Amino acid sequence: MSVPEPRRPVHDTGSRRTAAPPVQVVILAAGMGTRLGRSLPKPLTPLRDGRSILDHQLHGVRTAFGPAADVTLVVGYRAEVLRAAAPGARFVDNPHYARTNTSQSLRRALVASRPGGVLWLNGDVVFEPAVLDHVGPAVRADRSFVCVDTATTADEEVKYTVDDAGFVRELSKTVVGGLGEAVGINYVCAADKAVLVDHLARCADQDYFERGIETAIARGEMRVRPLDISAFAAVEVDVEDDLVRANHRCVPGAEDGAQELVGPG
Repeated sequence: MSVPEPRRPVHDTGSRRTAAPPVQVVILAAGMGTRLGRSLPKPLTPLRDGRSILDHQLHGVRTAFGPAADVTLVVGYRAEVLRAAAPGARFVDNPHYARTNTSQSLRRALVASRPGGVLWLNGDVVFEPAVLDHVGPAVRADRSFVCVDTATTADEEVKYTVDDAGFVRELSKTVVGGLGEAVGINYVCAADKAVLVDHLARCADQDYFERGIETAIARGEMRVRPLDISAFAAVEVDVEDDLVRANHRCVPGAEDGAQELVGPG
């Protein structure tokens, strides 16, 4: 009977490609969302297909970046129901959610993140799943960006301008002559993360995270590309009319936004 040869140990000579680490995704979900008038956190608002905004986001993340995507929720208002709704996620608490804005929620999440870049979403943005496929190459290339919609520049939304090289110059609700709106989907690369954390720490409690990006840009410490996603639908849900638009434009099967909408609850 022949004896099989002993199995040779396998040594990594450095010629193999190391698997990329899971994409880090943060969802900012600490706020109370009072303008929408729901008792639950805004990310748990139901859409017309029965899923919540959070379910919709998590499905998009897993579809675009795989089941290993490393998802963290920043929680505050009614944190226990968000924890129950996303059992596979990590959680970062913002205990001061009632008096702070997204600048401080994002700062806490970035400090708690592992090395590498971070993609973050506002917890109230509803988008076509293809949006994340579209931004995937920039995420994998580790380039800081802000997703923008060049088709609209509403007064109440965060708007932007660019410098001569095409990088973001201004980013706020008070921008004059904006080229479009930021939609609430953004990425900070590994090299920029500590800089952004520093600028977020300098923000006032009620500042949006865009203020930290804008001051870092103004001091020449970050360069951020506007990434145009205007070919796809993305809606931040602040009031009831936004929910109608989100159902109509972003939810599969929503041929008529006036049909079968989920009412207040």
